[in-house]
Amino acid sequence: MNVDADLHIHSRYSKAVSKLMTIPMLAENARFKGLHIVGTGDILNPQWEEELLKYTRKVEEGTYERRGIRFLLTAEVEDAKRVHHVLIFPSIDAVREMRERLKRYSSDIESEGRPHLSLTGAEIADLANELDVLIGPAHCFTPWTALYKEYDSLKECYGSAKIHFLELGLSADSRMADMIKAHHNLTYLSNSDAHSPHPHRLGREFNRFEIQEATFEEVRKAILKRGGRKIILNAGLDPRLGKYHLTACTRCYTKYKLEDAQRLGWRCERCGGIIKKGVHDRILELADANEKPKDRPPYLHLAPLAEIISMVIGKGVETKSVKAIWERLLREFGSEINVLVDAPIEAIAKIIGEDIAKAIWAFRNEKLIVIPGGGGKYGEIRLPKEIKKAKLEDLESIEVESKEVYYKPKQSSILSFLKEGRS
Repeated sequence: MNVDADLHIHSRYSKAVSKLMTIPMLAENARFKGLHIVGTGDILNPQWEEELLKYTRKVEEGTYERRGIRFLLTAEVEDAKRVHHVLIFPSIDAVREMRERLKRYSSDIESEGRPHLSLTGAEIADLANELDVLIGPAHCFTPWTALYKEYDSLKECYGSAKIHFLELGLSADSRMADMIKAHHNLTYLSNSDAHSPHPHRLGREFNRFEIQEATFEEVRKAILKRGGRKIILNAGLDPRLGKYHLTACTRCYTKYKLEDAQRLGWRCERCGGIIKKGVHDRILELADANEKPKDRPPYLHLAPLAEIISMVIGKGVETKSVKAIWERLLREFGSEINVLVDAPIEAIAKIIGEDIAKAIWAFRNEKLIVIPGGGGKYGEIRLPKEIKKAKLEDLESIEVESKEVYYKPKQSSILSFLKEGRS
């Protein structure tokens, strides 16, 4: 059976997370989204563990259920260098044992959803392996709290400790991650890191597993590529839509080519803000491979359905107009994932009209105009005029050209910087 899963989210016990992140709300919205499995997130927090056990029933070790939605026990932790790691637990006993063992290394493990630990990545991985907990780097390329903001390789972070997967994050996809050869034997996870239960956040990235049942043990086998279980699809944002895809100013979000940012001393010429290196440039610095492994599943670029509707009708994602169209599509096709991935475009057009159907087609076929994100601002999507005007049956013949998005620094400022550097 094919099972769609989002394994990295947060609870209302993490900082900057919606108070609506509760188990009942997550189960309800996961059903709307079309997810079968959701990671609990934050399970090391004892209050969140208590809520999980209150609102779900145990299916088997490591697997809980509420109204048809399965929950696996997951958490994110921050190490001594502020690098984040995702943990997937085999049982509540393993959660409690790790919580107890980590208390001496954390002052907030019983109060915060994402605890800070005075341990290295290697030490956390050693403990995870001892307790049969799956571990891998969270959103491993993002420039603030990820592995590659601090290290140049997996080995520098984890030493000889075993890791089981690599989480891509919103600003990267499989193709980008496979430019680094050390990743080729690892399973990739594409998860939302959702801070809100709304369907344009929850499941905005997900994994499609080919497994026999929606349980921890089956998911574990798929991640470890055992017994014929496997991930057959990673789905998520076009990485250009991620907040840190391109090198950009963190204040005014002006995008820079890497060489220009370096020449300017990582200070924005327009506003004086700090320029942050983007995921795209960071991966190019580390790239040492031209091929992907043969068993790598495809990566499908998607955007949340509400954002596609919003783009077409020109209303905000949480407005009544967008919600009414979203609800109508879900009544007809059952879930957001079905609309985005599986439903025939012609059937969508019959229900809601050609404009939104054409936008969904354009996203499936990567024929939208994408204005990349950077510096902490999400990218934007726009529907080309050619697609707006075209008939449904003529869409295949349309070509969309990408446009230059970088700011070009003044030549005088570059020369001044170089002159100061030589003096």
